Amino acid sequence: MNYIGSKHKLSEFIKSNVAKVVPGDLKDRIFCDLFAGTGSVGRNFKSSVKTVIANDVEFYSFVLLQNYIGNSKSLDFEPWLEKLNALTGIKGFVFENYSEGGKAGRLYFSEENGMKTDAARIQIEKWKDSAEIKEDLYYFLLASLIESADKVANTASVYGAYLKKIKTSASKKLNISPAIFEISEEEHQVYNRDANELVKEIEGDILYLDPPYNARQYGANYHLLNTIAKYDTFVPRGKTGLRDYYRSDYCRTGEVKASFERLLKNANFRYIFLSYNNEGIMPAAGIRQIMERYGKYDLETTNYQRFKADNDKNRNHSAAATTEYLHILEKI
Repeated sequence: MNYIGSKHKLSEFIKSNVAKVVPGDLKDRIFCDLFAGTGSVGRNFKSSVKTVIANDVEFYSFVLLQNYIGNSKSLDFEPWLEKLNALTGIKGFVFENYSEGGKAGRLYFSEENGMKTDAARIQIEKWKDSAEIKEDLYYFLLASLIESADKVANTASVYGAYLKKIKTSASKKLNISPAIFEISEEEHQVYNRDANELVKEIEGDILYLDPPYNARQYGANYHLLNTIAKYDTFVPRGKTGLRDYYRSDYCRTGEVKASFERLLKNANFRYIFLSYNNEGIMPAAGIRQIMERYGKYDLETTNYQRFKADNDKNRNHSAAATTEYLHILEKI
């Protein structure tokens, strides 16, 4: 998934620095990704540590994490995916409110793909309610639908707006592909909580933090993924069909520093790593000042290509690349 702030391309930079800082074998360590998003960092640590704890406040992320991090045993998923892909489309909530030909006139999906999304989402829930599938397969199928629907979405990248005409990639027929996860001998933990609240209740060795860097709220930018994941009933608002969404203090200039310091204070982890960049609303000097209050501080940097959805005339920064920071704290 093309995702704001994805650390997929930075995974090895993060992992190599964690291995350099944390003494001993990572196999004995508990690793926590508190703002996990699509789970790319946790996935990279899943086979290297004792336990991964993954959390995100957004429900679509929770679904992806339940599959990619929480699922550890192999699943016989192919017959179920075949049934989903063979379904006839239904004029349901996604079609009526977010698809070509729907009553709301929003062009997030083609007519066919909006109907296919509805049919698949309804069927997955029926299988769960009738106990035909267990929780592990439920989240696997739901993650597969979310990832596949995102590939045919008629957007520039995020769901803050849709394109005026159905683009070529969005006109392709939705095919639900498997959201393959890594088999693991260990048990892992997944949460759908506010990070500052959850951190008070967990403990481990390595805490990785990748909060939002700027004012863009993930709940607004990915509202349609939450709608597919929850498939609940609400009245979509405005031109883009927004639902009510969680507003993070990490996206608010006046709140972010205090929220970050509360998190550090309450964290029961010895090694803490924070991803941030040179365009975030917390300056690097301010982050260092806060982290140094709690122990030994260090910093690693690397250049990184900007997220392409940010490449428009309205953005505040014009550089093609950013400097990605990995702030490091050994808490004492």
